[in-house]
Amino acid sequence: MSSIKEIQDEIIEEFGILGDDKESTIYYIMELGSQLPEFPEDQRVEENIIKGCQSKVWLTTVENGDKIKYLADSNTDITKGLISLLIRVLSDRTPQEIIKAELAFIDKIGMGNIIGSQRSNGLTAMIKQMKLYALAYQAKQNV
Repeated sequence: MSSIKEIQDEIIEEFGILGDDKESTIYYIMELGSQLPEFPEDQRVEENIIKGCQSKVWLTTVENGDKIKYLADSNTDITKGLISLLIRVLSDRTPQEIIKAELAFIDKIGMGNIIGSQRSNGLTAMIKQMKLYALAYQAKQNV
């Protein structure tokens, strides 16, 4: 399995191909979201909604040995694409890897310029929630 850094480098390369074409970039982000696995209907509950997102984003986890697998969905295509990028980087990692991960790809692909301030706040909330899940798993493992 590729490292977090290697996956981020792949994402940077993919977005680099699109150049400064904002419309193509947004379309690509939406396309990535459409590739997320089906989100379990019984997990579309209030406690799985990420607070701080303008759109509705549901996020949950499944234990996979000592690793965390994230499942997510959103009611908007762009936000679904954003969470799919985070899942691509952080899913199937140990809690320690997730907590320590520096998500440099976000700045390197110019995500802030692509999605605007409201969605940037939501992206930050998604990252925070993913890291909080990792902290909870880590605490559980250390008991």
